[in-house]
Amino acid sequence: MSMIRDLRAAVRPRPSLRKDSGSYDHTRAPGTNSAVVDCAVYRDGARVRTPEPLSPQEAMRLVHRDGGFVWIGLHEPTEAEFAGIAGEFGLHPLAVEDAVQAHQRPKLERYDDSLFTVFKTIHYVEHDELTATSEIVETGEVMCFTGRDFFITVRHGGQGSLRALRHRLQDDPELLAKGPSAVLHAIADHVVDGYIAVADAVQDDIDEVETEVFSPGRKGTPRGTDAGRIYQLKREVLEFKRAVSPLLRPMQLLSERPMRLIDPDIQKYFRDVADHLARVQEQVLGFDELLNSILQANLAQASVTQNEDMRKITSWAAIIAVPTMVCGVYGMNFDYMPELHWKFGYPLVLGATVGMCLSIHRILKRNGWL
Repeated sequence: MSMIRDLRAAVRPRPSLRKDSGSYDHTRAPGTNSAVVDCAVYRDGARVRTPEPLSPQEAMRLVHRDGGFVWIGLHEPTEAEFAGIAGEFGLHPLAVEDAVQAHQRPKLERYDDSLFTVFKTIHYVEHDELTATSEIVETGEVMCFTGRDFFITVRHGGQGSLRALRHRLQDDPELLAKGPSAVLHAIADHVVDGYIAVADAVQDDIDEVETEVFSPGRKGTPRGTDAGRIYQLKREVLEFKRAVSPLLRPMQLLSERPMRLIDPDIQKYFRDVADHLARVQEQVLGFDELLNSILQANLAQASVTQNEDMRKITSWAAIIAVPTMVCGVYGMNFDYMPELHWKFGYPLVLGATVGMCLSIHRILKRNGWL
């Protein structure tokens, strides 16, 4: 059981998402335009070395003759490129259509001789400053066909390369000896680890926005800026949620329901993946609720600011109303008005006006209107 104890160490290194640029891979395969990134036969946990690269058909013939299983990795194959492989391995037409067209929901489908699993991969997009148009997460897809003696991955999108994962698995022959189900677990674990890293990075962005929204005494920030950033974060979290939530049920099925294509020693470890996935789902749901609260608080702050502005305008209008009234009264053309011809009338009215304005200003200031 030493293989089982070392299972997680073999397939789950936890690189820092913000520093790891190797997970983003736009290439299909070095020096080739083929959709086949890699094709190899594994026997007794070791990769079978051949003088020339194997085609999928040659690899399958080698498996039929000497045993083992074949692992084929493809990147964005066309329908014509995938048709031959689908025919060779007897893949179900509906699953083949989904694999070629992509944009599928995470799921697990069982056919007679194979399992078809869809994973949404998530890549965190680095940015110097979070704005109302920042792209936070970028999604891709990995489709897996698991058979008795074959494993096929179809990858869509520029991120989520499985090349490093393949190399790590090749360094653990005891694990690979368990067959295609070990590879399926490793990919599921790899994808969910990516979710955890992205969730931590998104948490940092949400903390940054939350701090700025509730920081006191901010000056010169255009109104609506925070609301736009919060709304953009909500959109990105929704994209994240679409990748995480539908995958929970397939992981539970793989961990709880006996399947003849899944090795019993490997199946129990899908439960660990499902547990981590459930934790990420709780985080993402928490992100959505927290962003709702932050957005409501931001809108409430904007409303309070507007009310404060209106109170200040109203206060100054009340102060200005005093000299306006006095000037309006003494601006009337009547000969017999009190103090009109008195030499101290002008200073008295002017002083009384200033005194009333100062009194009103003091009262409003004491009540917090100014």
